[in-house]
Amino acid sequence: MENRIIVIDDELDFLESVRRGFLTHRLNNVFLEADSRKAASLFEQGKKFDVALIDITMPGLNGVELLELIKSTSPETECIMVTALNEARIAVQCLKKGAYDYLVKPISRDDLVSTTNRALEKKRLFDILDLAKSKSPPGLTNKKAFKSIVTGSAEVLKILKEAELHAASNVPVLITGESGTGKELLARAIHDASPRAKYAFTPVNMASLGSTLFDSEFFGHTKGAFTGAERDRAGYLENSHRGTLFLDEIGNLPIALQGKLLRTLQEGEFIKLGTSSPRKVDVRFIAATNADLDRLVASRKFRKDLYYRLKGAWLSLPPLRERKGDIPLLVRAFLKDLCGSQEKCRVDERVFSMLMDYQYPGNIRELKSILHSAVNLAQGRTITTHFLPSYLQRKAKKFNPRNTPESKDIRPLAEVEKEHILRAYAHTGKNKSRTATLLGIGLNTLRRKLAAYGQG
Repeated sequence: MENRIIVIDDELDFLESVRRGFLTHRLNNVFLEADSRKAASLFEQGKKFDVALIDITMPGLNGVELLELIKSTSPETECIMVTALNEARIAVQCLKKGAYDYLVKPISRDDLVSTTNRALEKKRLFDILDLAKSKSPPGLTNKKAFKSIVTGSAEVLKILKEAELHAASNVPVLITGESGTGKELLARAIHDASPRAKYAFTPVNMASLGSTLFDSEFFGHTKGAFTGAERDRAGYLENSHRGTLFLDEIGNLPIALQGKLLRTLQEGEFIKLGTSSPRKVDVRFIAATNADLDRLVASRKFRKDLYYRLKGAWLSLPPLRERKGDIPLLVRAFLKDLCGSQEKCRVDERVFSMLMDYQYPGNIRELKSILHSAVNLAQGRTITTHFLPSYLQRKAKKFNPRNTPESKDIRPLAEVEKEHILRAYAHTGKNKSRTATLLGIGLNTLRRKLAAYGQG
């Protein structure tokens, strides 16, 4: 997801200089318009922009008039006023009418980019607040980036939308959740939805970096920097330049090494082993952990300053036992991957019952392993309970819902699935394509099921 920025100024040289300045800072989705009336028509037609840079003195509509029009037609657009006149009266007038800031020419590239980034950050935060207030599942703009994450959960869909909003910025992201909940998948999706998508996504298991390896692996080294350094080597930071560095299991990084990581986060630079000069690096950091970092900070096992630096944005993934409605969707998706199509992997109804009853301490990763093992053992035959792990079978024998007084409350999985599909179908206004995407199933599969329910 890229931010949309429009620059409106009748000076063509200024427009070109802004375009070049933004490109060097990966602000690529920039629209230039020298005619204020044409710019006004874009907003009147419903075109959406995150930030508008508006020259105050222009023929046609002046900047103040254009500001009023934009705020009336697209109030969520943050407006930055640009002028050659340093007049406090005009600045105050613009701010009262809803402008985010007021810049006086000549404007340095750093001031222009930093002001624009602050405006984008403000809009992103307001978008997240609006998302938190929303009661309906939000839609994703960049569905392709999040296609690997299978869910129909309203809670998880909100998390994905918030992740998409964060993707457009450079703010560090901390992803928490139990082991197996899909933290790396979400980190990859954020990278794929960001302007850095064409550059490297580098996952690093921080638990594997001991004190003797950290400097060499993270910062790289030159030939002869230490015994055995026979050639120059780029570290994780250098290899991730302009891309994303994913710090998995960040809670396991020894506290003695945390200060070195903090310096890179704060200064955007590092020193390669064997050299003395700092090198600048442009990296987006995403960290993940299944540990309780608040507890580690309280016990002084994790630096508080590093914690808050990493927690620029915080996403917490729920365990699978709290989103059991996703189990049928995940089973379907995994079987399709394992067998080529769900039809080639026939599953006994009792298997579904056992999978729905289980609590999954290993979360989604454990469900995938269970299915992978069952498919291997079945060898093309119908997957029955005999092909499930013995520990799962033992749990099922201890508690068999069919033999308990509460069995009247246990509904057949097919009935639950039908209700879930029809609810999603109604939610999308009976749009089959949107429903299939929301449920994570093929359009033809959805059509067959709707026909069977008399909804074709």
